Amino acid sequence: MLLKLQNVGKTFIDKQKHTSFEVFSDIDLTIAENQFVSILGPSGCGKSTLLSMVAGLENTTEGSITLEKREIKKPGPDRGMVFQQPSLFPWLDVKGNVTFPLKKSMNKQQAELEADHFLKLVQLSKFKHHYIYELSGGMQQRVAIARALAMNPKVLLMDEPFGALDEQTRHILQDKLLEIWQQTKKTILFVTHSIHEAIKLSDRIIVMGTRPGRIISDITIDFPRPRDRENQQVITLEKEIMNLLKTEINKVLKEELADEIQHSS
Repeated sequence: MLLKLQNVGKTFIDKQKHTSFEVFSDIDLTIAENQFVSILGPSGCGKSTLLSMVAGLENTTEGSITLEKREIKKPGPDRGMVFQQPSLFPWLDVKGNVTFPLKKSMNKQQAELEADHFLKLVQLSKFKHHYIYELSGGMQQRVAIARALAMNPKVLLMDEPFGALDEQTRHILQDKLLEIWQQTKKTILFVTHSIHEAIKLSDRIIVMGTRPGRIISDITIDFPRPRDRENQQVITLEKEIMNLLKTEINKVLKEELADEIQHSS
């Protein structure tokens, strides 16, 4: 297996208040090369925290995460990260944003060739000399994807990359991401709140529960793409996943309501 999470747990400790919060525990997950895997679950289940730990941005409290049998302790070029907000450099143009991390490992000419290749892949070649403020939100996110892919990572990590976009742009970028994945065969670990997005894109869906976070289902999707909303298999699976999440979502709502009552009394 390419990526392995074994008995992984995360607890945040507030030393000033002498309190702790367990985000999740006992997470066991293996991901094979070339798989497109989505993590789906309600707010507070630890989806983004888990992705940050694979990226090396957060440490595990317990357990281990390994990539090609090497334990992850810090960020590295073998993992590319795409956030909900593109996190681009406004003082650089599009091509400059893509070449920026490449210059550490290759010469200028090679970096520019790589940038040109991946900007063509995300259909932004005509905009390579534009600055970030001149682009739409969807175009900015395509720049972020091109930059991550240009690093040639073993795993592409995506934390709700289309969550801040309008529905039409989101749909277009979902299709574009599938095209890119089919061409590059990158392993993708993708966090989303959208059941339909997870079904449309993924080979597997990891469904997480909350309080504390845990894996409640690991679903393999073996019916062909494209997976339109009208497809009966899509409709059936969407209902199954929604039923899985109902209990978890109700748990979150009850806890939030109890907190509101406590703070107002």
